[in-house]
Amino acid sequence: MGSRLRNIQARAAEHGRLRTGYTQGNRPMRSSTWVVTSHSEEHVRTAAKLWGGEPEQWSPLNSTISQWRVITKASSIEALITPGDPLNQYNEMWSKGGCQRRCDGETELLSRQACLCARQFGEDWHLQPKGRVCSTTSRLNVMLPDLSGMGMWRAETHSFYAAQEWGGMVDMVLAGTDGRGFVPVTLRIEPRQRVADGQTKKFPVVVVELRGVTPRQALAGPMNAATALDPGAARQQRAAIEAPRPDYLAEAAAALTSDDVRDVWMQARQAGHVHPKGEDELSKQLMKLAAEKDAEAEQARKEAEPDEDGAYEVEVVEDPAPPSWPAVAQPPA
Repeated sequence: MGSRLRNIQARAAEHGRLRTGYTQGNRPMRSSTWVVTSHSEEHVRTAAKLWGGEPEQWSPLNSTISQWRVITKASSIEALITPGDPLNQYNEMWSKGGCQRRCDGETELLSRQACLCARQFGEDWHLQPKGRVCSTTSRLNVMLPDLSGMGMWRAETHSFYAAQEWGGMVDMVLAGTDGRGFVPVTLRIEPRQRVADGQTKKFPVVVVELRGVTPRQALAGPMNAATALDPGAARQQRAAIEAPRPDYLAEAAAALTSDDVRDVWMQARQAGHVHPKGEDELSKQLMKLAAEKDAEAEQARKEAEPDEDGAYEVEVVEDPAPPSWPAVAQPPA
């Protein structure tokens, strides 16, 4: 492997964003399905083929740079958590002039003061109207294995409740993998509602959940790339390995002919229990049984041949006792 610059951090390019909303004119709209945006038309058109929707050109608010987007029909998409720590979370306030506040929950990092929102509105500051306080912002970098390119996609949510769940989920995975290896996940938009002060508020929350693997597998250490890309196939292979192996020798011993023994060997080969070239011990034992069946058949053929006088050896079998038939009912007189 070649050398790397030590004074910069290597990272994959960002291909686009995964959003839970879109703009209609100048009006922001929530979406119950994923919105995929990118500068690449190819990526967006591929996403539309996978998850539905019509690709279109689009410009973000307060921007003159044209991008591509598709409002998909999918509320769930498959993704991979990549090595490293993929999650960044801050409380942020933005304006046309850029980021005005960025807080880690305790300290506002731009001014180095204590959290301004909590100081002004208390611990329930997040219930204040949007624009008055910071937005809880979570950014999760994932790879979409079914789209071209080796770059990252950024899923972003401003949900206070999703921030709690994302942090807990990612931290548990990192505890098991130590930030090494890939982890297959599903990003799912889930509708939620909250009742406060007699009012019901409905909102979407992005849920990150394991896909195709159990917590035992996810927390057991780094996962190889093949398992992460196709966890279903890996699970089937593991089930086949763990399944009890049939007693092929017993089946072959009960077979009538060598062809039947060869059928047993073919079954074992299809199940992956013997070497395709017959170089394993089970194959050799089955070949020995097939040879014994051939020898038995040859001996039986020789015994069935006539002697020098043209007579066949016969076996005398006593006649069985005549069957006892049930009495037949007589018709009435």
